[in-house]
Amino acid sequence: MDLSQINPILLIASLMVAATPILLAAIGEAVVEKAGVLNLGVEGMMITGAVVGFAITVNTDAPALGFVGAAIAGAALSMLFGVLTQYLLSNQVATGLGLTLFGLGLSSLIGKPYEGMKVTTLPKMEIPFLSDIPVLGPILFKHDPMIYVSLMIIAGTWYVLKHTRAGLILRGVGENHDAAHALGYKVIRVRLMAIAFGGACAGMGGAYISLVRVPQWVDGMTAGAGWIALAIVVFASWRPWRVLLGAYLFGGITVLQLNLQAAGVPVPVEILAMSPYVITIVVLVIISLKGHHGAPGALGKIFHATH
Repeated sequence: MDLSQINPILLIASLMVAATPILLAAIGEAVVEKAGVLNLGVEGMMITGAVVGFAITVNTDAPALGFVGAAIAGAALSMLFGVLTQYLLSNQVATGLGLTLFGLGLSSLIGKPYEGMKVTTLPKMEIPFLSDIPVLGPILFKHDPMIYVSLMIIAGTWYVLKHTRAGLILRGVGENHDAAHALGYKVIRVRLMAIAFGGACAGMGGAYISLVRVPQWVDGMTAGAGWIALAIVVFASWRPWRVLLGAYLFGGITVLQLNLQAAGVPVPVEILAMSPYVITIVVLVIISLKGHHGAPGALGKIFHATH
């Protein structure tokens, strides 16, 4: 065992990369749930975004186009969920689980010709002057553009939800859809927009895995990231800045366990590999013991328009 191999600066910088897919998926799902909709299809949308983004990048050699295509694919898949749950009034839990299974199967079909192929990844940005700061420079200012995009999405989501009329309407729909409908707001339209945003974010999160973290296509490569994102939304009590904290926490655990494996820590690899998931369960149990934790009042409830 040689813990001196672990570079703290590199560890923290890697944490941001590891957390970004989960961060993107979680902030999208937080908005969806704020609107009163429970979409358990995050994993399916992520893996679909991963394969579509990869396929577009392989054929165009433009990772930016890959991310745009992944966002569109994730949003399109989420619209399937939206139509089924908002217009046909299907059960949200069952439909979300079905969406995950559909996304996993679809990604296997689309990704078959691309297995084992490499792809052009996003170049790292070195922000002038800031990237030269000792310690903080390599940690914060030498990353690919999508890391900064994810942070801007967090900040933008927080601002919209907290300080704009649109955010107030979305939160109102999520808390009491009947009251929002009585006031004249289009509940289904608001929810569909939130669902599309969540799908686009999940698609970009998946594409980040296939284009940056592991720049090649491997079937099932999201490996449960969508479920971790769902857990983080609850852990964060549906608050954007807590989503950021939760994603970086779980991303940090993932990176740390990989570094501990490389350092030869005398702990079975299987235990280290499952640690992020175990800690997810522990956090959820602790939160559940505290009782009420800010879930939107209409979360998961079917909306029936009275007229």
